[in-house]
Amino acid sequence: MSASVKSYAAVDLGASSGRVMVGRVGPDNLELSEAHRFVNRPVRVPEGLRWDILSLYGGVLDGLRAAGQVDSVGIDSWAVDYGLLDADGALLGNPVHYRDSRTEGVAQKVWATVPAPELYAATGLQYAPFNTLYQLVADRLTGAQRLLLIPDLLTYWLTGEQGTELTNASTTQLIDPRTRGWSYDIASRLGLDLGLFAPLRQPGDPAGLLRPEVLEETGLTGPVPVTAVGSHDTASAVAAVPASGERFAYICTGTWSLAGLELDAPVLTEESRAANFTNELGLDGTVRYLRNIMGLWLLQECVRAWGDPDLGELLLEAAKVPALRSVVDASDPVFLPPGRMPERIAEACRASGQPVPVSPAEVTRCILDSLALAHRKAVQEAQRLADHPVDVVHVVGGGTRNALLCQLTADACGLPVVAGPTEAAALGNVLVQARAHGLVGDLAGGRELLTRTQPLTRYEPQGDTARWREAQARLAGA
Repeated sequence: MSASVKSYAAVDLGASSGRVMVGRVGPDNLELSEAHRFVNRPVRVPEGLRWDILSLYGGVLDGLRAAGQVDSVGIDSWAVDYGLLDADGALLGNPVHYRDSRTEGVAQKVWATVPAPELYAATGLQYAPFNTLYQLVADRLTGAQRLLLIPDLLTYWLTGEQGTELTNASTTQLIDPRTRGWSYDIASRLGLDLGLFAPLRQPGDPAGLLRPEVLEETGLTGPVPVTAVGSHDTASAVAAVPASGERFAYICTGTWSLAGLELDAPVLTEESRAANFTNELGLDGTVRYLRNIMGLWLLQECVRAWGDPDLGELLLEAAKVPALRSVVDASDPVFLPPGRMPERIAEACRASGQPVPVSPAEVTRCILDSLALAHRKAVQEAQRLADHPVDVVHVVGGGTRNALLCQLTADACGLPVVAGPTEAAALGNVLVQARAHGLVGDLAGGRELLTRTQPLTRYEPQGDTARWREAQARLAGA
């Protein structure tokens, strides 16, 4: 390998699987290959739903062994969840899953102390029942001396050093998006001790070296640095949006759809709060102004209920189903828990007086139409609330493999959709590492390298957007 090309291991943990990818980066080179993929299977125990964090860590070690010698390691994962450590740095229990029911009703208790408009004006975070803030209020925190968000916990086990990476910290609802530091006033009013958190780190900061025991287990030769990346997977994915200029929207698709804009400053208006947009922090002082949409979780749960039929055939059949026959609100929290998804979608259609989808193809078409409609609404409202017009929508993540969803999104938005890269979070992870080591320039430079080296597919809008307006009005009327 050329001396100007370096290798970086990107540990990318999603809600249903984890992977260790190897990125090879040079001045005109950006290649990504999969070293190891492993299942992320939450476990329901008597006390609730928990992440199997030891299995995930084992998967990370196996992945680093399979990756071979690398110049750095970076970790990104889903947001909001955390592990608690005792005074000796030992984990107190398996981290609670954000879909666990323990936060039911907690937000209302929080709002009795800090009204929802004040909380939004201070932290800019959308309401979601699983935000870290609500988890902390629900958590007894007995014996806890340190709280580490999931990527920071795994980094600690790899290096022995503790930190709190900023992009992920911004999802806790305890960060002020204007100062990009802790919101001490909110924490104080709710009796939360910010001393539980390790010092803040920025993407690109050094996060330690692999411990000797880790080197021995993985077969790597030290020193191998660990670099803080945009450790919230959406922050890494947005860093890998192959956009030029500022007039773009993005949709990070996977288990969730995160649809929004990249801004220079947060939007903290009451109208923004009412529309449930969030202001999370990104690279280089940017703000990820976006809305959470339930995403392909809806389809994943249905496919599971149907006994895992061939997804390609299912999508071909769904494409033949009449468009917009029935739609549901893809942001409705009723779809958050697992189980009985086809029945719950049918119930929602029945309750709103629409034709009830029966076959798997009909349910799938309902889901994809509903997601495209939710994408349209989010992109339109984000532009209006932020006064930030766009000319193109970039779709990144696993949903780029779903050509029907990409085309429906273009049709619904009335804008061209550029789909790719699929492994956006891993690529964003790799680019931040490469940049920290001097191989890539600024955010725009990394995006330009992505555009030159990654396969992208463009979808032009087809048909009249009037039918999407009608479906949106029908759903609003329901």
